[in-house]
Order: sequence, then C-alpha cells, then structure tokens
Amino acid sequence: MRRHSKPDRNQGDIVSALRKIPGISVETGHDDILVGYKGRTWWFEVKAQEVVSPRTARVRASEFTKSERHRLSNWKGQYDVVWDVYQILEIIGL
Repeated sequence: MRRHSKPDRNQGDIVSALRKIPGISVETGHDDILVGYKGRTWWFEVKAQEVVSPRTARVRASEFTKSERHRLSNWKGQYDVVWDVYQILEIIGL
C-alpha cells in the first residue's frame, strides 16, 4: 500500500495564497496539488525552496522520489515542479 507523504512546508502557504484568488480552485493530496482555472486543470509537484540549487535554480535531482522521476520522464500531460506561488500563476497565465 502506498504511504502518504508529508507535504513540503511551503505547500500550505501556496495553497492558501491560491485559494484567495477569485476563479482558482485547489485540491490537495494528488501528488501534490491540482489547480483549476478557466476550465483547465494543472498538476503541480511542490518542493521546498531549500531543495533548489542556487547555482542552477532547479530542484536537485536527489530530491525527487522514484515515482516523481518516472512522472517527469513519462507523463504526457502537464506536470510542473514548483516551489513558489508565482511560478504557478505564471504557468496558468495570471
């Protein structure tokens, strides 16, 4: 059976900020969050800022689980790794 993972500490702040924006809906518990806006759904993996390399501005490869690495390589739909609410807003077009 799959064990539920603990959300990154910034996920709650990101979800709260998104829920304050009219027209946006957010669901948690879906590896990590689903964001709905204007009839579309976006899938985001939230990582903590601390796991982002200051040199490359990317999440360190060692921070991804096996299933996350598989998803990043094989998922044909939208799936983005973020660590800031502003990244999500840019991706969804706000």
